[in-house]
Amino acid sequence: QVQLAESGGASVQAGGSLTLSCAASVGAFKFRVAAWFRQAPGMQRELVASITTYGSTYYLDSVKGRFTISRDNDKATMWLQMDSLKSDGTAMYYCASGVGEGTVLSRPDYWGQGTQVKVSP
Repeated sequence: QVQLAESGGASVQAGGSLTLSCAASVGAFKFRVAAWFRQAPGMQRELVASITTYGSTYYLDSVKGRFTISRDNDKATMWLQMDSLKSDGTAMYYCASGVGEGTVLSRPDYWGQGTQVKVSP
């Protein structure tokens, strides 16, 4: 039973924009902090952005001002709008949900399968 499913990954040029979507089952989304993580080749998975049920957000410093996380609780859907993409944005992007500490998803217990983003120079 799929709980979270990402879509929207693609190859884009640096400076371009991309929007990722995460469709969730209600049980994996409602009243949970949701987040986007990414993992580049050879690197550890890192938290990119997270959002609480009420819309409070957290962003990784390197994406502040360029990425926007949002969610629709009724539709159990989350998005990540990525603007001014840089080559370091190349990674597999995962959505996740779980328990948060403030605005940060600290204990994810549901994960999607990931969607690939490639940013070319």
